Amino acid sequence: MPQALSPTRERALLLTLMAAQFTNILDFMIMLPLSAQLMAAFEISTGQFGLLVSAYSLTAGVTALVASAILDRYDRRQVLLLTYAGLTLATAACALAPNHLWMLLARCMAGLFGGVASSIVMAIVGDVIPPKRRGRAMGVVMLAFSLASVAGVPAGIWIAEHFSWRAPFVGVALMCGVILVCCGLWVPKLAEHIQAKRESLWQSYRALLTNTNHLWAFATAFMMMMAGFMTIPYLAPSLVANAGLSYSQLPYIYFVGGALTLVTRPMIGRLTDRFPHAWVLNVLMLASTVPIVLVSQCLPLGLPYQLFVAGLFFVLVSGRFIPCSAMVTACCTPQFRGRVMSFNSAVMNLGSGLAALLAGYIMTSDTQGRLVHYDWVGYISCVLTLVGMWVAWRVRPVS
Repeated sequence: MPQALSPTRERALLLTLMAAQFTNILDFMIMLPLSAQLMAAFEISTGQFGLLVSAYSLTAGVTALVASAILDRYDRRQVLLLTYAGLTLATAACALAPNHLWMLLARCMAGLFGGVASSIVMAIVGDVIPPKRRGRAMGVVMLAFSLASVAGVPAGIWIAEHFSWRAPFVGVALMCGVILVCCGLWVPKLAEHIQAKRESLWQSYRALLTNTNHLWAFATAFMMMMAGFMTIPYLAPSLVANAGLSYSQLPYIYFVGGALTLVTRPMIGRLTDRFPHAWVLNVLMLASTVPIVLVSQCLPLGLPYQLFVAGLFFVLVSGRFIPCSAMVTACCTPQFRGRVMSFNSAVMNLGSGLAALLAGYIMTSDTQGRLVHYDWVGYISCVLTLVGMWVAWRVRPVS
């Protein structure tokens, strides 16, 4: 373990890492509400816009897979500064993109750097924070998702409506520049995990994937992402097409859901520190089947009911990431943590992509525009959740 930080320095580090994750997540999420403006500006089809959205995840997954063999060869601080600087430039390139092709290249560049930056943030938390407080630290860093939902995306929509679609990317790039300076100030040098003798890529992958505990951890994360992203991407369109909400009511769903997670995520982090990671994860996964079923039924019962169900969905489905991330960081020794977190990032991207693709093939639209078989998707998500619960019990903490 690196030398322990003072409480003030540790707090500053966690807030800096949370800010870095916030801008990384916001860089991805801000694309979704800008669909109409981007399609009009670049004169592209829905399929071409979909490619812009998926370019980040696909590139991030491939990059994380490659990086998993070499990340533990370098100082974590240097890797974070390099990749986060790359994300800053990529976001600025999005704001300057003159056409669809250049925007696609900029999104690929953002995924290339953003995917590695996200995994290295988690590795830093695993290295610096002792196991007894790691769950709470993960909860702090993962507040980035809640903040992006509550403040970042609505602000981005307002800025785009009053200026142009380029303005949100300019704002995110400026925030990235400020946070990059904070990373240089508050992230300590982390090189204790580096081994004197470097392994070849083959040896590195072999050492990573022949560890059964690593494989069970990857499988847990994969099943959790599969179960979640069967339903998450289609929450908004199902609420409009099936439940009868208007597009103007959708921001309330994300605002309320994100606000609730701001309160519940620190609580889940404390529970993760107090009880075994697998126990907390399994309780959340089992409880999450309730809102998954309710959301996928799309009952047309008005906004108050939808806010209640979506609130449960946000809290329980997104809350699973905290004990799962703590479990993955604890399944390995520090010498493997960078590789494990990077490979896990690739696994999670693969799981989310496959789940969204599978759900898209299962569902169809009827003549009235309603999503048909979304309830089937919910049932499959619950089955995958139960499988993930079984897998999670096989992960053993080692650090």
